[in-house]
Amino acid sequence: MTPTPATLLGLMWLASPALPVGGFSYSEGLESAVDAGIVHDGASAADWLADQLQLGLARADLPLLAATHAAWTDHDAARVAELNTWMLATRESAELRAQCEQMGRSTLEWLRQRSDDSRVATLAALEPAPAWPIAFALATVQTGAAARDALLAFGFSWAENQVQAALKAVPLGQSAGQRILARLAQDLPAAVDAALALGDDARQAFTPMLAIRSAQHETQYSRLFRS
Repeated sequence: MTPTPATLLGLMWLASPALPVGGFSYSEGLESAVDAGIVHDGASAADWLADQLQLGLARADLPLLAATHAAWTDHDAARVAELNTWMLATRESAELRAQCEQMGRSTLEWLRQRSDDSRVATLAALEPAPAWPIAFALATVQTGAAARDALLAFGFSWAENQVQAALKAVPLGQSAGQRILARLAQDLPAAVDAALALGDDARQAFTPMLAIRSAQHETQYSRLFRS
Protein backbone atom coordinates (compact mmCIF):
# COMPACT_ATOMS: atom_id res chain seq x y z
CA MET A 1 0.00 0.00 0.00
CA THR A 2 1.30 3.44 -0.95
CA PRO A 3 1.94 5.56 2.16
CA THR A 4 -0.08 8.73 2.58
CA PRO A 5 1.75 12.07 2.26
CA ALA A 6 1.66 12.48 6.04
CA THR A 7 3.15 9.02 6.57
CA LEU A 8 5.82 9.57 3.93
CA LEU A 9 6.82 12.90 5.45
CA GLY A 10 6.92 11.30 8.89
CA LEU A 11 9.30 8.61 7.65
CA MET A 12 11.49 11.18 5.92
CA TRP A 13 11.66 13.09 9.19
CA LEU A 14 12.69 9.95 11.10
CA ALA A 15 15.31 9.04 8.49
CA SER A 16 16.83 12.52 8.46
CA PRO A 17 20.26 13.07 10.05
CA ALA A 18 18.67 16.17 11.60
CA LEU A 19 16.59 13.96 13.94
CA PRO A 20 17.98 14.94 17.37
CA VAL A 21 19.15 11.50 18.47
CA GLY A 22 22.90 11.81 17.85
CA GLY A 23 23.35 9.29 15.04
CA PHE A 24 25.88 11.56 13.35
CA SER A 25 28.31 11.17 16.26
CA TYR A 26 28.91 7.43 15.80
CA SER A 27 30.98 5.59 13.19
CA GLU A 28 30.15 2.07 14.53
CA GLY A 29 33.71 0.84 14.19
CA LEU A 30 34.38 2.49 10.84
CA GLU A 31 36.81 4.98 12.34
CA SER A 32 38.76 2.10 13.87
CA ALA A 33 38.81 0.30 10.51
CA VAL A 34 40.29 3.46 8.98
CA ASP A 35 42.92 3.64 11.73
CA ALA A 36 43.88 0.00 11.02
CA GLY A 37 44.13 0.60 7.27
CA ILE A 38 41.25 -1.76 6.45
CA VAL A 39 39.25 1.16 5.07
CA HIS A 40 41.42 3.60 3.12
CA ASP A 41 39.45 4.85 0.12
CA GLY A 42 35.96 5.02 -1.36
CA ALA A 43 35.91 1.42 -2.58
CA SER A 44 37.02 -0.08 0.73
CA ALA A 45 34.58 2.16 2.64
CA ALA A 46 31.74 0.99 0.38
CA ASP A 47 32.72 -2.66 0.91
CA TRP A 48 32.90 -2.21 4.69
CA LEU A 49 29.45 -0.62 4.90
CA ALA A 50 27.86 -3.03 2.40
CA ASP A 51 29.15 -5.95 4.48
CA GLN A 52 27.81 -4.35 7.65
CA LEU A 53 24.41 -3.97 6.01
CA GLN A 54 24.26 -7.59 4.87
CA LEU A 55 25.90 -9.30 7.85
CA GLY A 56 24.69 -6.99 10.62
CA LEU A 57 21.57 -4.98 9.93
CA ALA A 58 19.85 -7.49 7.65
CA ARG A 59 20.26 -10.32 10.17
CA ALA A 60 19.77 -8.45 13.45
CA ASP A 61 18.61 -4.83 13.60
CA LEU A 62 16.16 -4.92 10.69
CA PRO A 63 14.35 -8.18 11.61
CA LEU A 64 14.27 -6.97 15.21
CA LEU A 65 12.69 -3.74 14.04
CA ALA A 66 10.07 -5.67 12.04
CA ALA A 67 9.14 -7.77 15.05
CA THR A 68 8.95 -4.68 17.27
CA HIS A 69 6.80 -2.84 14.72
CA ALA A 70 4.27 -5.68 15.00
CA ALA A 71 4.46 -5.69 18.79
CA TRP A 72 3.84 -1.94 19.06
CA THR A 73 0.94 -2.24 16.61
CA ASP A 74 -0.58 -4.94 18.85
CA HIS A 75 0.17 -2.97 22.05
CA ASP A 76 2.09 -6.05 23.27
CA ALA A 77 4.28 -4.64 26.04
CA ALA A 78 5.68 -8.02 27.07
CA ARG A 79 6.86 -8.74 23.53
CA VAL A 80 8.42 -5.27 23.27
CA ALA A 81 10.34 -5.87 26.51
CA GLU A 82 11.54 -9.25 25.25
CA LEU A 83 12.82 -7.74 22.02
CA ASN A 84 14.47 -4.85 23.83
CA THR A 85 16.36 -7.29 26.05
CA TRP A 86 17.56 -9.24 23.00
CA MET A 87 18.72 -6.10 21.24
CA LEU A 88 20.80 -4.80 24.14
CA ALA A 89 22.22 -8.25 24.95
CA THR A 90 23.54 -8.67 21.41
CA ARG A 91 25.55 -5.44 21.23
CA GLU A 92 29.08 -6.80 21.07
CA SER A 93 31.06 -3.93 22.58
CA ALA A 94 30.63 -1.27 25.24
CA GLU A 95 30.50 1.47 22.61
CA LEU A 96 27.84 -0.24 20.50
CA ARG A 97 25.75 -0.87 23.60
CA ALA A 98 26.13 2.75 24.75
CA GLN A 99 25.14 4.02 21.30
CA CYS A 100 22.04 1.83 21.22
CA GLU A 101 20.94 3.05 24.65
CA GLN A 102 21.75 6.73 24.09
CA MET A 103 19.91 6.94 20.77
CA GLY A 104 16.98 5.06 22.29
CA ARG A 105 16.74 7.48 25.20
CA SER A 106 17.00 10.47 22.87
CA THR A 107 14.20 9.11 20.68
CA LEU A 108 12.10 8.57 23.79
CA GLU A 109 12.52 12.23 24.78
CA TRP A 110 11.64 13.32 21.24
CA LEU A 111 8.49 11.20 21.32
CA ARG A 112 7.52 12.54 24.74
CA GLN A 113 7.53 16.07 23.33
CA ARG A 114 5.32 15.11 20.40
CA SER A 115 2.81 12.53 21.63
CA ASP A 116 0.58 11.47 24.53
CA ASP A 117 0.45 7.92 23.16
CA SER A 118 0.30 5.49 26.11
CA ARG A 119 2.91 3.33 24.41
CA VAL A 120 5.51 6.04 25.07
CA ALA A 121 5.19 5.21 28.78
CA THR A 122 5.79 1.56 27.92
CA LEU A 123 8.92 2.59 26.02
CA ALA A 124 10.12 4.68 28.97
CA ALA A 125 9.68 1.74 31.35
CA LEU A 126 12.06 -0.55 29.46
CA GLU A 127 15.12 -1.56 31.49
CA PRO A 128 17.90 -0.61 31.57
CA ALA A 129 17.02 1.66 28.64
CA PRO A 130 14.97 1.61 25.44
CA ALA A 131 17.10 0.39 22.55
CA TRP A 132 17.33 2.57 19.45
CA PRO A 133 15.49 0.21 17.02
CA ILE A 134 12.75 -0.35 19.62
CA ALA A 135 12.15 3.39 19.96
CA PHE A 136 12.40 3.95 16.21
CA ALA A 137 9.81 1.23 15.61
CA LEU A 138 7.29 3.01 17.83
CA ALA A 139 7.93 6.28 16.04
CA THR A 140 7.24 4.64 12.68
CA VAL A 141 4.06 2.99 13.96
CA GLN A 142 2.85 6.41 15.05
CA THR A 143 3.25 7.66 11.46
CA GLY A 144 1.04 4.83 10.21
CA ALA A 145 3.89 3.31 8.18
CA ALA A 146 3.88 -0.30 7.09
CA ALA A 147 6.69 -2.50 8.39
CA ARG A 148 8.61 -2.60 5.10
CA ASP A 149 8.58 1.19 4.81
CA ALA A 150 9.72 1.50 8.42
CA LEU A 151 12.68 -0.79 7.76
CA LEU A 152 13.64 1.12 4.62
CA ALA A 153 13.61 4.39 6.58
CA PHE A 154 15.74 2.90 9.36
CA GLY A 155 18.21 1.44 6.88
CA PHE A 156 18.57 4.65 4.93
CA SER A 157 19.04 6.64 8.14
CA TRP A 158 21.87 4.29 9.11
CA ALA A 159 23.40 4.48 5.61
CA GLU A 160 23.38 8.27 5.49
CA ASN A 161 24.94 8.64 8.93
CA GLN A 162 27.64 6.08 8.11
CA VAL A 163 28.47 7.71 4.79
CA GLN A 164 28.86 11.03 6.58
CA ALA A 165 31.22 9.32 9.03
CA ALA A 166 33.23 7.95 6.10
CA LEU A 167 33.55 11.41 4.57
CA LYS A 168 35.25 12.65 7.73
CA ALA A 169 37.21 9.59 8.80
CA VAL A 170 38.73 8.30 5.54
CA PRO A 171 38.43 11.18 4.40
CA LEU A 172 36.39 11.27 1.19
CA GLY A 173 34.85 13.88 -1.06
CA GLN A 174 31.13 14.41 -1.51
CA SER A 175 31.03 12.61 -4.87
CA ALA A 176 32.63 9.50 -3.38
CA GLY A 177 30.13 9.65 -0.54
CA GLN A 178 27.23 9.78 -2.97
CA ARG A 179 28.56 6.73 -4.81
CA ILE A 180 28.70 4.79 -1.55
CA LEU A 181 25.20 5.92 -0.62
CA ALA A 182 23.93 4.85 -4.05
CA ARG A 183 25.38 1.37 -3.54
CA LEU A 184 23.82 1.03 -0.09
CA ALA A 185 20.46 2.31 -1.36
CA GLN A 186 20.58 -0.27 -4.17
CA ASP A 187 21.28 -3.09 -1.67
CA LEU A 188 18.81 -1.94 0.98
CA PRO A 189 15.47 -3.21 -0.47
CA ALA A 190 16.77 -6.79 -0.76
CA ALA A 191 18.22 -6.58 2.75
CA VAL A 192 14.85 -5.41 4.07
CA ASP A 193 12.99 -8.19 2.29
CA ALA A 194 15.41 -10.76 3.73
CA ALA A 195 14.94 -9.29 7.20
CA LEU A 196 11.15 -9.44 6.92
CA ALA A 197 11.39 -13.14 6.10
CA LEU A 198 13.41 -13.99 9.24
CA GLY A 199 11.69 -15.43 12.28
CA ASP A 200 12.91 -15.16 15.85
CA ASP A 201 14.97 -18.34 15.61
CA ALA A 202 16.83 -17.09 12.53
CA ARG A 203 17.61 -13.62 13.83
CA GLN A 204 21.27 -13.36 14.83
CA ALA A 205 23.99 -10.89 15.76
CA PHE A 206 27.41 -12.21 14.73
CA THR A 207 29.86 -9.71 13.28
CA PRO A 208 33.21 -10.53 14.92
CA MET A 209 35.35 -8.13 12.87
CA LEU A 210 32.99 -5.26 13.66
CA ALA A 211 33.04 -6.22 17.35
CA ILE A 212 36.86 -6.28 17.39
CA ARG A 213 37.17 -2.94 15.63
CA SER A 214 34.57 -1.40 17.91
CA ALA A 215 36.32 -2.67 21.04
CA GLN A 216 39.69 -1.38 19.80
CA HIS A 217 38.12 2.02 19.13
CA GLU A 218 37.61 2.40 22.89
CA THR A 219 41.36 2.93 23.35
CA GLN A 220 42.20 4.46 19.98
CA TYR A 221 44.62 7.39 20.41
CA SER A 222 42.78 9.93 18.25
CA ARG A 223 39.02 9.81 17.65
CA LEU A 224 36.41 11.94 15.94
CA PHE A 225 33.46 9.68 16.77
CA ARG A 226 31.93 8.09 19.85
CA SER A 227 32.05 4.57 18.40
